[in-house]
Amino acid sequence: MNSRSLLVGIAAAALLFSGCASAPTPSDYAAEKPTFDLKTYFNGELTAHGVFTDRSGKVARRFTVQLKGSWTGDDGVLDENFTYSDGKKERRVWRLKKLPDVNGQGRYTGMADDVVGTAVGESAGNALRWAYTLRLPVDDKVYEVQFDDWMYLMDERVMINKAVMSKFGVRLGEVTLSFYKK
Repeated sequence: MNSRSLLVGIAAAALLFSGCASAPTPSDYAAEKPTFDLKTYFNGELTAHGVFTDRSGKVARRFTVQLKGSWTGDDGVLDENFTYSDGKKERRVWRLKKLPDVNGQGRYTGMADDVVGTAVGESAGNALRWAYTLRLPVDDKVYEVQFDDWMYLMDERVMINKAVMSKFGVRLGEVTLSFYKK
């Protein structure tokens, strides 16, 4: 067997086995500490700094977010005020709901004016996965894009957030944020 055939065989096997690998789930982080509780972390004032990177990994946009969360029982409001590096400002107000836990995992739903339908979230250990479709204005058009959003609580004040944005299953880019609770 020549080296080219060997390389093609190794590449094909790698693709086959990578397709069999399962995607992470919140339960993979069940033993991680500190435990992430959406109601506790998103209660009060927070600041976040973030970037949007395109498919090539290039930073396409930088921004900061001032957030204020409040809860009444299992119902919460998270008011987000975005300021982009080009001076543009946006606001998103989430209406959140904590659902009964299942098998020790937290469950949440959320709605916002620019979110299509209802966002769903699940947490375990220090992680929360949040999935939703966002109406994203670009130039004179609005696109519906999917977010696979992962949050990892580092300590009582710091959380790292990484979200993959896609359309029709094609990865468009990533949003990375660092949250700090005041």
